[in-house]
Amino acid sequence: MSTNKDEFTRKWITENAVAEIQNYEPGVLTLRGLHYRLVSRGMTNSLRHYKRTVAAMIIARWDGIVPFETFSDHDRAMLGETQAGETDVDEQIDAAKRQLRAWMSNYSKNRWENQPIYPEVFIEKKALQGIFQTVCDQYDVALGACKGYPSLTFLNDAAARFAHHARNGKMPVILYFGDYDPSGEDIPRSIAENLEKLGVPDITVKRISLMRDQVVEWQLPPAPIKSGDSRSAAWDGLGQVELDAVEPTKLRSMCADVIESVFDQELHDELMEIESDERGTYRTELKQFVIDELS
Repeated sequence: MSTNKDEFTRKWITENAVAEIQNYEPGVLTLRGLHYRLVSRGMTNSLRHYKRTVAAMIIARWDGIVPFETFSDHDRAMLGETQAGETDVDEQIDAAKRQLRAWMSNYSKNRWENQPIYPEVFIEKKALQGIFQTVCDQYDVALGACKGYPSLTFLNDAAARFAHHARNGKMPVILYFGDYDPSGEDIPRSIAENLEKLGVPDITVKRISLMRDQVVEWQLPPAPIKSGDSRSAAWDGLGQVELDAVEPTKLRSMCADVIESVFDQELHDELMEIESDERGTYRTELKQFVIDELS
């Protein structure tokens, strides 16, 4: 077989990609994630086939076979929004009324305020942010993308948050998801070491994924270690496996499970009883405030 021709043609990639894409909401899959879904269907895990996948999806989107909004690209996301639409006063009044109703009924305690720990989820790649964001939002847990080894600025900001909550009696915990390779194994150590230097001596960094046993159990496709990784010489792993190789639904499930594992439900039930008692006071005070303001 020629090195340039094989069965994984643009037609094969497009047909199998369309079948895979149907399993996900728009913006969940990255192009790298799609590549690994195609690998699970038999395609070789190589840079050549990844580039072929990218090229096929460019054509498929221009041809209308795959919607443009299918894939996420958080590394190139815009920040903010230019407001240029016409303002309608009646719409604004209706929106304000909805907001007032929401304020009147939306009293809630902070989910983690009586928990003994303060958790955050760190992921190695910003490209996977869309997969983890839904779960972290559901559990009110902060999510940070390290983009490899996190910068000192990123860690300094994190140290300030962790130190603040530690002073209030919380135990800071980082739940870390990264690649299975020399750097992926070393990044949690580096994070903990640098946060200690920045004034957070009792930080816990739990490496959740990817682990060697997960790679074996899930039969994830390894690739040769990157030649530029200086830690590869002393590493005895199975080969590089990117976190992207894990099916997105599994990643979300893992994230939810590990957050629940550090969450005390009994303490939360107690908090909900307090919330119920305080909600009445909250609504009464707001009603009186509105009456006083309008009188």
